[in-house]
Amino acid sequence: MNSVIRPRRSVLYMPGINERALEKAKSIPADSLILDLEDSVAPDSKEAARALVCERVAAGGYGSREIIIRINGLDSEWGEADLEAAARTGADGILVPKVNSADEILDAAERRKEAGGAASQQVWAMIETPLGVLNAQQIGESAAEANLTCLVLGTNDLLKETRAQFVPERAPVLAWLSTAVIAARAYGLDVIDGVYNN
Repeated sequence: MNSVIRPRRSVLYMPGINERALEKAKSIPADSLILDLEDSVAPDSKEAARALVCERVAAGGYGSREIIIRINGLDSEWGEADLEAAARTGADGILVPKVNSADEILDAAERRKEAGGAASQQVWAMIETPLGVLNAQQIGESAAEANLTCLVLGTNDLLKETRAQFVPERAPVLAWLSTAVIAARAYGLDVIDGVYNN
């Protein structure tokens, strides 16, 4: 487990294909930056985004901000190359999207290691499917073996997949958030809420 205590009061997603955004991120007062290769990048820009993000992360300049690279799913045509490239950048962590089981996290951690990622490089799990919520406990249980340090909620995807309605007080989301918080705290993990839509 990672023994460094870092505040994660603000976590900002930045589109991996946007050069200006990646440069601006160096001066934004956020504790953590998630440089995104997945949802914010069109299919025909995936490889360019990977190259750009990995180049920028390796070059540094982000100060004390925690740098996490969100890869494409390992079952996609880009996921494996994303993981291998991200592992070699020196990024603080790799965010794996749409995690449904502990096996997926253990597989990602093993691939990260094989690609030459540092043992200290964290794995973060995106909980954004109904199965991911149901398996949050077993995903959390993989923490020590996978260097999993954080669960991240994908509340918009969960709303879409469950056909629940977005309402101001987020009533449909509260049970999912609670499940993730309990699983995270049971295994000493941090947990990050879904994106702020406004």
